[in-house]
Amino acid sequence: MLPQRITACLVNAAFFGAFGSSYLYGYNLSVVNAPALYIKTFYNQTWMERYGEPIGADMVTMLWSITVSIFAIGGLLGALCVTLLTKLIGRKGTLLLNNGFAVIAALLLALGEKARSFEMLIIGRFVMGVDSGIALSALPMYLGEISPRHMRGSIGQFNSILICLGVFTGQVLGLPELLGQESRWNFLFAFLALPALLQLCVLPFLPESPRFLLMERRDEAGAEKAFRAFLGKKDVSKELEEVHAEGRAQNTLHMASVTELLLNPALRWQVITVIVTMACYQLCGLNAIWYYTNGILRDSGFAENVIPYIVLSTGGIETLAAVVSGLVIERIGRRPLLIFGFSAMAFFFGLLTVFLNFQDQYTWMPYLSFTCILAVIASFCSGPGGIPFVLTGELFEQSYRPAAFMIAGIVNWVANFAVGLLFPFMQESLQTYAFLVFLVVCVLGAVYLYFILPETKNKTFMDISQSFAKINNVPLGNKEIENELAIKAGSKEICTRYDGYHNSVTCYIRKESMGIY
Repeated sequence: MLPQRITACLVNAAFFGAFGSSYLYGYNLSVVNAPALYIKTFYNQTWMERYGEPIGADMVTMLWSITVSIFAIGGLLGALCVTLLTKLIGRKGTLLLNNGFAVIAALLLALGEKARSFEMLIIGRFVMGVDSGIALSALPMYLGEISPRHMRGSIGQFNSILICLGVFTGQVLGLPELLGQESRWNFLFAFLALPALLQLCVLPFLPESPRFLLMERRDEAGAEKAFRAFLGKKDVSKELEEVHAEGRAQNTLHMASVTELLLNPALRWQVITVIVTMACYQLCGLNAIWYYTNGILRDSGFAENVIPYIVLSTGGIETLAAVVSGLVIERIGRRPLLIFGFSAMAFFFGLLTVFLNFQDQYTWMPYLSFTCILAVIASFCSGPGGIPFVLTGELFEQSYRPAAFMIAGIVNWVANFAVGLLFPFMQESLQTYAFLVFLVVCVLGAVYLYFILPETKNKTFMDISQSFAKINNVPLGNKEIENELAIKAGSKEICTRYDGYHNSVTCYIRKESMGIY
């Protein structure tokens, strides 16, 4: 359970924000699996109608590979747009605009068969990738900025939970009894428009990020109204003061570019941490797990028509683990969940490698292999599956946050594309030992996080910046110290200030609508 009362406004913003964003990303990860054979048949039929001869096997493989991989290229383009969009139209505005891409993609993918155009499917996947690239940066940014700090992790995990729920939905709707038939596969893609349209109906009536309104739009009244709606209380002066203190500490409300972020020595290890966690998020081997699941079930003796139903257990485990992570993240913290998740994945990858190499000798061994697959999935979703997005929002203050999400998005989608491109070759050369590569990635990720990442739960963004000051070898600015001490003084009339020589000086403060003076 969450430690304090959570408002309906906050839950609605988190759920509907994620439902029209990360849910669609998860759905697109699994939706192409069920109709893959039918889509390839459609490619062959269309080719025959155009050129009067059957398409070659290599050409079918190439077209299908493009259809699958172009999703990541679209995602990269979407990630590159996030900084500009969130600056111009805000976090909520970006999410609302992004629904247009989802609706366009749904139309292209659903009507491609009717129009006898496989190009429409490829373009539709690309446009859906753009939607996902924007969503996976704009949504965590929005969730992190609307949440009180004692709920920031739990609310941020809506992103991960809805990704898993989207994957599970794609698996369910892809069953032969539902939409996984040759005559119905286009309806699988038409479904993409539903979450987008629902978000368009609900999100406009929910507030914009109060931090964006206050620090970037200078809309004090709008920010106060948004804080009251999200927090469910009338007196939000403390929250307003906290944001003002952060603004004064930064000395500027200029939104930093990616170059400025990369060149800032005070943020060096925050940037490295985001790059490492996002790279490990994609390179830890979960995509490879999906590749092996059906084969292991076949080796276990399950009938082909039963396998899709057993595979549903992977989506169920994924969703359950993400929900549990969201419930405990504010008690346990981000750091332990990440380290545990990567360490557990490494352990089960080691066991899986052993079991795969002996499953031809023992009839019961494939069952252990499948158990390891479920354990890897649960370990991933317990921390590494969602917390990297939460961390990206927590490690940076307001002026650097959009650029940080742009960097995280680029790393995420480049790594995604690399895995899709290289894994088939790696699997062909290493066979079952391919999982040892992912074991190494998980171990390296866990070791890095153990030595570098501080805990961020229940801390202000300024507190988190101070946690990195020592490792960055950058002294904390006097102005930042003043503001932090002032904000912690709360309603007191006197606080302690330090000058450049670390001598204490008494300073009087008064609370006004614009903060502490």
